[in-house]
Amino acid sequence: MAIEQLPDGRWKVDVEPVKGKRFRKIVKTKAEALRFEAMRRAECIQPASWNPKPKDNRRLSEVIQRWYDLHGHAITSGQRRTNALKLMAKRLGDPVARKLTGSAVVDLRRRELESGAKPKSINNRLSYLKTVFNELYRLGDIDYSSPLARLKPLKFQESQLTYLTVNHIKQLLDALDGSRSRSVRLVAELCLATGARWSEAEGLRPELVRNDTVTFVNTKSKRVRTVPISSDLAKRLTEHFAIHGRFTSCMRAFRVALKASGIKLPRGQASHVLRHTFASHFIMNGGGILALKEILGHSSLAMTMRYAHLSPSHLREAVRFNPLDGFDTSSTQCKKTRKKTLKNQSLGDDSP
Repeated sequence: MAIEQLPDGRWKVDVEPVKGKRFRKIVKTKAEALRFEAMRRAECIQPASWNPKPKDNRRLSEVIQRWYDLHGHAITSGQRRTNALKLMAKRLGDPVARKLTGSAVVDLRRRELESGAKPKSINNRLSYLKTVFNELYRLGDIDYSSPLARLKPLKFQESQLTYLTVNHIKQLLDALDGSRSRSVRLVAELCLATGARWSEAEGLRPELVRNDTVTFVNTKSKRVRTVPISSDLAKRLTEHFAIHGRFTSCMRAFRVALKASGIKLPRGQASHVLRHTFASHFIMNGGGILALKEILGHSSLAMTMRYAHLSPSHLREAVRFNPLDGFDTSSTQCKKTRKKTLKNQSLGDDSP
């Protein structure tokens, strides 16, 4: 019997559905017992059309591919990023994506650090993986939030940007003159004159050189930008396009010439040093940080501020307003002045 009255006057409810959990409860009145029984039986009845959604058991590599199909194909580095993420998924054992844990990623990060990977590269891959989950959740393709939301990137010592001095530039141009590539010197000069990335300069079309300006359309940020150049460079670009057509792929030729020049650069830097060189000399020669942001095509000022320390006026207040400004700390008079100041401070402000 589902409901029965006990000797003490209270009512006992015993609800045992055909399938499901059994419920028992003792209440004071029969009305409470009837309500409890009805509520529990209603919870156990499922509509005929009820069809629970199966759990998302896609592997991490499948979720990464899905991100590429829905979003990654539309960004400049989408395929390269997808390949890097799939390699990361393989190193993680390609788990079910929703079961991925932060501890598994941290363990992989430790192993990569011990094998010599750069912290910045590791942080980039973590950021890419977070983006996969966030974007698919936003699109409604997954019904769970990112399992890596609380995982913080590594903190590391920021490296100083390297740029070429005037003498280095001459060395490099001399080495490029010895290259068999007809394009490599002009592409390098274009990077030095405009701060363009190598791929942007190499992909320049003839019709985009006009009125002593060049217009870059194949940019990383997808934004078109126009940069003025000298009349001499514009003339030589026009002549090259008229005779030889568009630039040929010449990155390898640049690397060979850079090595032959004897210029030593930090690991991982090659053609990008030309962009850093333009930006550094622009700031050192008095150019404005906001103008540089537009020329380089940076999406945020924070990226451009990396060059601010090269400005002649940057933080000059540190020299003007520091407590030693105007003192000759090695002189006897300075020592006497400092001694008198300390004595006056100990006696109070009314002392002469």
